[in-house]
Amino acid sequence: MVKVSRNIQMVDLVSQYEKIKPEMDAAIQEVIQSARFINGPSVKEFQSDLEKYLEVKYVIPCANGTDALQIAMMALGLKRGDEVITANFTFAATVETIAFLGLVPVLVDVCADTFNIDIKEIEKAITPKTKAIVPVHLFGQCADMEPILALAKNHQLFVIEDTAQAIGANYTFADGTTKKAGTIGTIGTTSFFPSKNLGAYGDAGALYTNDEALAVKCRMIANHGQSKQYHYEVLGVNSRLDSIQAAILKVKLKYLDEYAVARNKAATYYDKAFSGNPKIAIPVRGKNSTHVFHQYTLKLNGVDRDKLKEHLASKAIPSMIYYPVALHSQKAYRHSVNEGKKYPVTDQLCASVISLPMHTELDEQTLKYITDSVLEFAK
Repeated sequence: MVKVSRNIQMVDLVSQYEKIKPEMDAAIQEVIQSARFINGPSVKEFQSDLEKYLEVKYVIPCANGTDALQIAMMALGLKRGDEVITANFTFAATVETIAFLGLVPVLVDVCADTFNIDIKEIEKAITPKTKAIVPVHLFGQCADMEPILALAKNHQLFVIEDTAQAIGANYTFADGTTKKAGTIGTIGTTSFFPSKNLGAYGDAGALYTNDEALAVKCRMIANHGQSKQYHYEVLGVNSRLDSIQAAILKVKLKYLDEYAVARNKAATYYDKAFSGNPKIAIPVRGKNSTHVFHQYTLKLNGVDRDKLKEHLASKAIPSMIYYPVALHSQKAYRHSVNEGKKYPVTDQLCASVISLPMHTELDEQTLKYITDSVLEFAK
């Protein structure tokens, strides 16, 4: 088996940085020399660049992706007791924010192939108390947004896209038009956590919308509820994107599509290596969405996942399980989610998925070493 020359990372941010080091160092140094660390020019420049990239009217930068979700729900005027439908198979931030605001998280199952929220389950979960749907674009591709938008329109619901894992993905409608993930619903939210496809060097986030009034309200909420300095119009929070993170993101945004190409190249290598193995199900690409592969996640059948993880670790190959425990089973949320409901797909995924290294710096030698090691175990 071929050995690799450098340590394998789940996300290799060091190698990525080394490729753009002069640009990145200059951008950071410029902010330091200006001493405009909060709401400096780099924040507005990044905001403008991201608006152009996404083809959306308004981007509202904020401190992190969880704040982005909270600001969106506050700006939409959701009230305590309102029901918000979201996916059970996802990171905790989505349901955490719903519950934190006193709203009622209504968890629904996901599709077994794409891992994204199941439209049929959304429809069954809608009640007179439902006010919003939060589709999570999981692992790098969009949920099926067209039928979600139709449901929302029929029931007069908001659609809050959680696009933390799918920035840059394109969704295609039946009429052939395309939109970027996060720009399709009422409002989109994202995280720029360092491991994300567009990652800062610390916490950072943003919201996107084409609704001017909603954008104005989000900006106020993110800055203590101020319409101008010391004039507080609404209840707000302190959630600002700092200037150094904005400068970093401004540089990396230029390479985002290039990064997606590199991730897809790695995903294609994985696909070919595993496609003939009946014990391994490779990721399914949805028919309406491109995939930017925030994660490369396998479903195992007849393979001991924990022992595979140990086997890979013995060969210095990292792996992760996203997610080992469903949200409806988490102690923190048991009091606030629909007790007694069954989630067969989510439970099956939690028991069978494993994610392999996925980033922009994977070369063929490394990919061969990883795939050979998986196949050696999953015979």
